[in-house]
Amino acid sequence: MCQESASVSPSRVFGLRSDAASSFRSESPDLVGAWQSSLYLPIPEKFGSVSCSIIAAKSSEFQVLMDCQHFSFNRTNCLCKPYQTHHLQIIGGKRQIQRRILYLQAGSRNKAISCSMKSYRLSELTQAEVDRLKARPRIDFSSIFSLVNPIVDDVRHRGDAAVKDYTAKFDKVELDKIVEYVDELPDPQLDASVRDAFDVAYNNIYAFHAAQKPVDRSMENMKGVRCKRVARSIASVGLYVPGGTAVLPSTALMLAIPAQIAGCKTIVLATPPASDGSICKEVLYCAKKAGVTHILKAGGAQAISAMAWGTESCPKVEKIFGPGNQYVTAAKMILQNSEAMVSIDMPAGPSEVLVIADKYASPKHIASDLLSQAEHGPDSQVVLVIAGDGVNLRAIEEEISKQCKSLPRGEIALKALDHSFIIFTANMVEATTFSNSYAPEHLIINVKDAEKWESFIENAGSVFLGQWTPESVGDYASGTNHVLPTYGYARIYSGVSLDSFLKYITVQSLTKEGLTNLGPYVATMAEVEGLEAHKRAVTLRLQDIEAAQIS
Repeated sequence: MCQESASVSPSRVFGLRSDAASSFRSESPDLVGAWQSSLYLPIPEKFGSVSCSIIAAKSSEFQVLMDCQHFSFNRTNCLCKPYQTHHLQIIGGKRQIQRRILYLQAGSRNKAISCSMKSYRLSELTQAEVDRLKARPRIDFSSIFSLVNPIVDDVRHRGDAAVKDYTAKFDKVELDKIVEYVDELPDPQLDASVRDAFDVAYNNIYAFHAAQKPVDRSMENMKGVRCKRVARSIASVGLYVPGGTAVLPSTALMLAIPAQIAGCKTIVLATPPASDGSICKEVLYCAKKAGVTHILKAGGAQAISAMAWGTESCPKVEKIFGPGNQYVTAAKMILQNSEAMVSIDMPAGPSEVLVIADKYASPKHIASDLLSQAEHGPDSQVVLVIAGDGVNLRAIEEEISKQCKSLPRGEIALKALDHSFIIFTANMVEATTFSNSYAPEHLIINVKDAEKWESFIENAGSVFLGQWTPESVGDYASGTNHVLPTYGYARIYSGVSLDSFLKYITVQSLTKEGLTNLGPYVATMAEVEGLEAHKRAVTLRLQDIEAAQIS
């Protein structure tokens, strides 16, 4: 029996999805009779009561009227033969949105997975509808703040003891100490192939970020008036490397390498401990290689709080970097506006990718790129923007279903697909315009002559050009940084770079001639603003210069 259906025929199971109250209509003119009464639609209980009436059908074409506003069915776990796909068309208002239907019959046990991405034609959407598509699934931070604030305060006042308690509560790990000095830990033993992979990634990331080193610039604006700008590293930084459902040693490299190049003196890396209290050996390898000084064996809001306030064993840091779940993000937001006097890298949210594809793009590649972000978490969002005609959407959806079925994190990817979507655009200009308004974390341009569209991109965290550039290379080893703005913040934020670990100081120096040339103008401006002391700081010096010349 199927586990997610309200009523299921022993001989046939259909998995159907719809995103709006719609009329499902066959295009065939010779509709004959009603469909067999043995046909039922499996409806998850979470959608409540959904009434469906079968009006007519011919072969794979049929009409259904639904009284629901949102109905999404992703998979069944049934006694069935391999599924077949049948074409279905949603007719809603002025839009025609294509869907797929899953057909299963009684037989051997099998898991069937269908692509549940909704699709729209951009030219037929109102501005309000486009705005709703651009808006990410929002997190209710008001309720999360109420959970995180007590943790932040507790860590501030109880330090190490509070971190140990929360680690025992949330991670089920009892720790004797929460901080390890990296140079006191033995080198972890990795398989040669794994070590080589991280070494290649390290070298590429190091090279790309080292090339970002600023050059001190000095200029003389007026005769005797010299100005310059110099860079200095942030003395102590905190790096958050998530654990949870996936260990991310690559994030350790992405954050620690630019901190190492910048010359940060104290580098604290926070990561949840394993069940035995140890540190993930791959994370430790990357930390040692990239110059991390301390490892805080904690995750979540308690780790962010420990780095922000400082504890008996954890150094206080001045800036915190790294992605995390909603509790980590909430803690960063709270602490950057607190007495902790700590800065953060950027607002962070669930991972996302927008893929622009044309008829020349491989459906297999498109599907794999979408799923590579969908598997991050159920709150990830993936968007496919189809540019022009000739794209085989059915082949793409079949590839998504096929690949998803074989993924270890397939169920997670399916949940992400629930709130993801496909947009049809007339051409690349329309496609890039939508992408700029969406401002994705990752943007893949998988079209013919992709490089010529680079100049059209204004808002994106990181861009991947051409059919041979999967987003995965940026996540791991191309050299660019994978800590990027999400939630549309790419309109105003950049991803992590060497600059993120630096601060800049301006320096000016004037000679007597310089003050003589510039001083009168400064005195006039100070007088206009009514700041007499500012004026006198100049005029008294000018008087001294004049007196020396007379004598």
